[in-house]
Amino acid sequence: MKENIFVRQNEEKWLEYEQKISHLQSLPTQEISDMYQDLTSDLSYAQSHYPEARVTTYLNNLSLMLHEYVFTPKKHDFKSIITFFTKFVPNMVAEAHVEMKLSFAVFMTFTIAGVILAIQDFDNIIQTLGPGYVEMTLDNIKNGVPTDVYGHSPEGDMFLYIVLNNLRVDLITYMYGIIPILGPGYILKVNGVMLGEFQTLFFLKDVGLESMSAIWIHGALEIPAIIISGAAAFALGLGWVFPKTLSRKEALKRSGLRSVKIILSILPITIIAAFLESFATRHTEWPLFVKLLIIGGSFAFILFYYVYLPHQIRKRKEFES
Repeated sequence: MKENIFVRQNEEKWLEYEQKISHLQSLPTQEISDMYQDLTSDLSYAQSHYPEARVTTYLNNLSLMLHEYVFTPKKHDFKSIITFFTKFVPNMVAEAHVEMKLSFAVFMTFTIAGVILAIQDFDNIIQTLGPGYVEMTLDNIKNGVPTDVYGHSPEGDMFLYIVLNNLRVDLITYMYGIIPILGPGYILKVNGVMLGEFQTLFFLKDVGLESMSAIWIHGALEIPAIIISGAAAFALGLGWVFPKTLSRKEALKRSGLRSVKIILSILPITIIAAFLESFATRHTEWPLFVKLLIIGGSFAFILFYYVYLPHQIRKRKEFES
């Protein structure tokens, strides 16, 4: 594209951005983020095609002003944290709706595969979960306490261990995203098969529903957290595989900024899931309606925050465009 055509096509937009930069503090965070990404994209194109042109200098100056505002450390208060979770995260998830669907589909596919493998051959369960764990679980089932594994360790020690372990799983899943599709796909496959075989073990011993009323007290948050971290990983990898008009370096930077916000959003979910697993799942004597209330409330939150809100944001943006 010739320089004069590039300028003519974007001049009006740049003048609008120039005006907005003079009062950034009054603008929504998402608008600033979109403006920064758009400007740096135009700058990258100009640097590649017109390195010595005045338009490149102009765009560089605009980008520097935005960069300074965006990346200068700011005082974070409680209000900014609330804004991050109520506005920023749902917008990021709305943009990553394809990755969310892909992660869910991959995880569920391998969970079903795990169920089939467990039904076909009990040795598959032993191979996946380990002979020691399976033997202990079978002993617990014989003793009438199928999920007694959750009641052995002290609550505090168990909570700390589970938090660290689950955060490690979430982080590893995300880091595997640098290998597009295959990386997060592998992690989702391992966890999906494990879940399918683990849950089927109890059904094969006729205590499936009883086990579900305990396991899913924490699983209703823990499993979606794995799926969401998988979506963040897909967003990270696909960003630089399909850079569109951006350089791969710039595309990776953008996909990283977007996906890391999604992975940060599941930190409190992972901590709450660990708390429930340590302090609530062990109480098999609790009334069934209490257990179902916790499980149903957890699933309702996930569906509202990660499905309904992003869907409404996409609908609004489609209507506005």
